[in-house]
Amino acid sequence: MTRSSRTSAPLRDPDPLLEGAGPATEPSPTTVLLGFARALRAAGLRVTGDRERTFLLATAAVGLAEREQVYWAGRAALTSGPSDATTYDRVFTAWFGAAGPRPVVRDERPRPPVVQASLATGDDVDGGDGPDSLLGTAASDADVLRHRDVATLAPREKAYLARLFGSLPFHPPTRPSRRRTHRRTGAVDGRATLREQLRRLGEPGQVRRSRRRVRPRPVVLLIDVSGSMEPYADSLLRLAHAITRRGREAGGRVETFTLGSRLTHVTRAMHERDGDRALITAGDLVPDWSGGTRLGQSLQVFLDRWGRRGTARGAVVVIFSDGWECQDPQLLGEQVRRLSSVAHQVIWANPHRGRPGYEPVQAGMAAALPHVHALVAGHSWAAFEELGEVIGDA
Repeated sequence: MTRSSRTSAPLRDPDPLLEGAGPATEPSPTTVLLGFARALRAAGLRVTGDRERTFLLATAAVGLAEREQVYWAGRAALTSGPSDATTYDRVFTAWFGAAGPRPVVRDERPRPPVVQASLATGDDVDGGDGPDSLLGTAASDADVLRHRDVATLAPREKAYLARLFGSLPFHPPTRPSRRRTHRRTGAVDGRATLREQLRRLGEPGQVRRSRRRVRPRPVVLLIDVSGSMEPYADSLLRLAHAITRRGREAGGRVETFTLGSRLTHVTRAMHERDGDRALITAGDLVPDWSGGTRLGQSLQVFLDRWGRRGTARGAVVVIFSDGWECQDPQLLGEQVRRLSSVAHQVIWANPHRGRPGYEPVQAGMAAALPHVHALVAGHSWAAFEELGEVIGDA
């Protein structure tokens, strides 16, 4: 602090605040204020030199006419937190006299009550017609439904979830192409660089560079529609419809099959623009809806008719199933091994994977697990979003 700031007009004026603060010879305001700061330091507060200077500047700005202004200037500059308030008040009263600052008047007007969202499950969400019920339903749809198991949703919640599939984020996986394209960075393109020099009649020119192009990698979705997977089949087909649309928009190829007692190719149904129409078309094509489970035999048919012919070769294959197998689980394990040998990655989405304490102890799941690249959950909207990221990163 400069000498001019220490002797500024607001600090030299006599003030009733300082009456009785010292002996007959009246000390300067700066001396009184610095003495107060050092008394606080002696009382245990962390009053540094920077805080003393800040305190003097603050009192010079607000003036010494009001005791309350000095109190709050020191409170702001010389204390570290609410825990210092008691010591500060005691020293302030001892230094400047018994009259304390006026209490702060807080606004005690009643505030409107906060309406919390209802976390009711099942059919309870449909009950009630008041504004509280509508608020609770909206909050539940936006937050709670994201992590709820789709098998436990009420009809109204399933209808809301069906509309969300239109906004599902999905970026198809990519693979490097054999073709190259010109880029500013990358490996040196010898042929293009030589052609550039020939065009310039031998004069040195710009070095041409190129990179390999990136193409979408095929995606194959195998959805179990047996009896044990019936509560999830509707949502999984809607998920397949959303992935198919996003994949086609990016120039990729997505193939969808249903697994049960037989294998059914439903890719054409997934090309419908409307999700409800796609499910109706797929339902007309699938003859074994909510039937038995022959995962091993269905995968064998898929590999014999489509897999080795090119559909699964180099693709990201996603199997949606709980792993229950009516036939020999060793057959399922062998077919998953064959599938992993031709596919880029095999991802298994099990709806029970998202439940606490789940272990893949089912015979079919245990037989297939050694040949699977990733075992993920497939029971909720949040799990579907994470699955889309896993597929895109494959």
